Amino acid sequence: MAGKKDYFGLDRLVSLILAIIPVTAWVLGILTRFNEGKLIAGVIRIFFGWLVWIPDLIFMVKDEHIFRFIDM
Repeated sequence: MAGKKDYFGLDRLVSLILAIIPVTAWVLGILTRFNEGKLIAGVIRIFFGWLVWIPDLIFMVKDEHIFRFIDM
């Protein structure tokens, strides 16, 4: 996924700053999944997105995309 960036294609530094803040990471994770057309994954992130904040942060640093635990 080298060409694909999450958080709407924002700059790497801006995305990383947004990923560090738990509330923005949660909201942007939900919006990203709905934007991809993954409705079930978006709904799951509404309720359990706070559980994947640390994996999201690690993946954002490493690969510039959020952690995807379900692809539906």
